[in-house]
Amino acid sequence: MTDITENHPAPAFDMATDGDGRVSSAALTGRPYVLYFYPKADTPGCTTEGQDFSALADDFAAAGVTVIGVSRDPVKKLDRFKAKYDLKVVLASDEPGDVTEAFGVWVEKSLYGRVYMGVERATVLIDEAGVIRRVWRKVRVKGHAAEVLATVRTL
Repeated sequence: MTDITENHPAPAFDMATDGDGRVSSAALTGRPYVLYFYPKADTPGCTTEGQDFSALADDFAAAGVTVIGVSRDPVKKLDRFKAKYDLKVVLASDEPGDVTEAFGVWVEKSLYGRVYMGVERATVLIDEAGVIRRVWRKVRVKGHAAEVLATVRTL
């Protein structure tokens, strides 16, 4: 597992997205972007987070920032999730797990005494040069998208 650090280059990535698309760090070079990692599509916290980022999608776009939600869900599940909640952000599938591991968000978790591996809810702000500017770990959903937008506006 890699741990990501502010003011260091972001790991390179290339992922399938909803709508039969692709997103890569190479294609995003020259503009800032946000990667928000969430555990599982169509679960309560992840749905709220997607809706919150979607509600602010126009504000992020006006700031010149692309927002991408990343989970290990297959693309077909992301397509259904996006359509069901009319989400306005790109949803990327890291089904193989390379990206969640590279960003250090594939972690040991525990629930009711059961220990398992899963995606830690985290967000990373990456500038136009591909440098990590801000990392939020163990994110609490309420108010998080607005906090990320406020930080984006300081770039």
